[in-house]
Amino acid sequence: MIERTILHCDLDAFYASVEQRDHPEYRGKPVIVGGGPNERGVVSAASYEARKFGVHSAMPLRQAGKLCPHGIFVPGSFAAYEAASDAVMALFAERTPLVEPISLDEAFLDITGTAHLFGGPEACGRDLKRAVREQVGLVISVGLAPNKLCAKVASDLRKPDGFVVVPRGGEAAFLAPLPLKRLWGVGPKTQQVLEDLGMRTIGDLANADLALLEAKLGEHGSTIAARANGIDDDREVVADPGDPKSIGHAHTFDRDTLDRAQIESTLLRLSEGVGTRLRKHELRGRTITLQLRVAPFETRTRQRTLTEPTSDDLKIYETARVLLREALAADRDAGRVSPVRLVGVTASGLVGGEQLDLFTGARVSRLNAALDAVRAKFGDAALDRASARDAGGRRRFSDRRPR
Repeated sequence: MIERTILHCDLDAFYASVEQRDHPEYRGKPVIVGGGPNERGVVSAASYEARKFGVHSAMPLRQAGKLCPHGIFVPGSFAAYEAASDAVMALFAERTPLVEPISLDEAFLDITGTAHLFGGPEACGRDLKRAVREQVGLVISVGLAPNKLCAKVASDLRKPDGFVVVPRGGEAAFLAPLPLKRLWGVGPKTQQVLEDLGMRTIGDLANADLALLEAKLGEHGSTIAARANGIDDDREVVADPGDPKSIGHAHTFDRDTLDRAQIESTLLRLSEGVGTRLRKHELRGRTITLQLRVAPFETRTRQRTLTEPTSDDLKIYETARVLLREALAADRDAGRVSPVRLVGVTASGLVGGEQLDLFTGARVSRLNAALDAVRAKFGDAALDRASARDAGGRRRFSDRRPR
């Protein structure tokens, strides 16, 4: 078995930090990305100054406005966030070819074969933090560990600007004192089951009777028991291919949600992000896939192949929304409710070029091009489609892009 060395790198309060970097007058102040304090959308990101007032992503903007009335509310600019992400990912690629982006603001890096070029694993991690700060103007938290699981947990422990090292052989000891919710696979329902059994920490779970866990949680019980012992050997870092086979965006909510409007609002933002990237690469997608993660730790996927490939935001969104309703229908039919933790949309079956029908297709293409140009220059809220507004003319989906 190869002994791997993994970094998990996570940009701190990414969207809000980009706003503070690009607007010096925002620095040291509570910045809330997503729209105005009186709008109907949700918060996309909050700076650490805003978090002190209880503001967090996926919170309704109106609630954020009440908690932090003196905060700086901005619509956000996906073009600026994507440019910053590209710059950081390029720095990752300078350290290793094995980079697995998870989202715009985080990635796993396998530095097993390259760390020696930078003076060893710890030196490589610290050098990367310095480069991101000096060359991109952002702060990144880094976890260094023998596997993905521990690297991810480590990067989250001392935000912002954290750097946590998990020594090889010390994975279980590192995880043991941490609360159950820190462990992948332990959502609210699973946590309640474990707490009912008297467990409070990951160490308690690691030492629990495996037969009891399997009796209570089935196969999932044995899975989380292995993770609690720091075992995560079968998940390798999968490098992002040069030519995209698919383009997608996903968003993890800070808290599980049952709010359908919030989920669909996020889905629209994700669809717009996918459409923007498709057009940037002059590609169209034939298959739209919805990913939904619901409590306790179930992932549902639904997909639909279109009669004609598309790069149109609204066509992607409309398809994804139908798939969302199909994915949630199982709960309704079974008479249960499953809170949503993550939602994602992906376009695959990519083809080059832009199809231009004589009338409708050409008109939609010109509209998308105009939206892309204006948003890139003035921010994502500079223009909105009529379908993104309610009957009163207010923006229905003001949280333009996910964190």
